[in-house]
Amino acid sequence: MGKGDIKTRRGKIANKSYGARRPKKALKPVTATKKTTAKKKK
Repeated sequence: MGKGDIKTRRGKIANKSYGARRPKKALKPVTATKKTTAKKKK
């Protein structure tokens, strides 16, 4: 469990590779955007 273990995050950094343990971009929580249309009062 160290730099030689490719399945760990430290091993991914040492091997300069990416994967499930070390994604290229941090995952942001997806928030639903509510589309609102301005209704004109008559």
